[in-house]
Amino acid sequence: MNRKAALTVIALVLFAAGHVLAQSPHTHQHGFGDAQKWAKVFDDPERDAWQKPHEVIQALGLKPDAVVADVGAGTGYFAVRLAHVVTQGRVYAVDTEAAMVKHLAGRAKSSGLPNVVAVHGAPDDPRIPEKADLVLLVDVYHHIDARERYFAKLAAMLKPGGRVAIIDFRMDSPHGPPRAARVEPERVKAELGKAGFDVAQEHAFLKYQYFIVFKKH
Repeated sequence: MNRKAALTVIALVLFAAGHVLAQSPHTHQHGFGDAQKWAKVFDDPERDAWQKPHEVIQALGLKPDAVVADVGAGTGYFAVRLAHVVTQGRVYAVDTEAAMVKHLAGRAKSSGLPNVVAVHGAPDDPRIPEKADLVLLVDVYHHIDARERYFAKLAAMLKPGGRVAIIDFRMDSPHGPPRAARVEPERVKAELGKAGFDVAQEHAFLKYQYFIVFKKH
């Protein structure tokens, strides 16, 4: 079995056991205490081929002084890449797991990225320290409970003209959580609409995921 196939098997086993392997865990029920171990999975270079992180960040059109919150940042897969783009701004790398937050802080320091700030969020509140230009959630949306309330709260954490970008697994993707755990993009749009957002952009270049950008009404 090659490495890619092995990682897929690991993901399926963890999902079956009740652990969600996405960019990061979003609820406190998941045991991801060994951040170094999970970094080998979350940051595996083979992920780049289908996640296309550079294309994603380019599509977001961020200014160098932007304030970005990467909610469910995990081990920093997107956060460190964002930091190299918003060189005059800040990236708040938010996670609910204390071990991940500690790992994020250490990674930012060792990588010489003072504009990355690790934040210990709560399952019902990302606790972003200042208003953001963009909030990014990659493979996180389907973990959030009471989503309309969560995103209504999140709306108050955005600057005027601020955006929320949702990337998550499509219903027909061969990778990702079990189909029953996934959220259809139309439902995402409906839920965000009730929370005060309109669709601003949709991107179709990701192989396994939808990519929708929202703005406040």
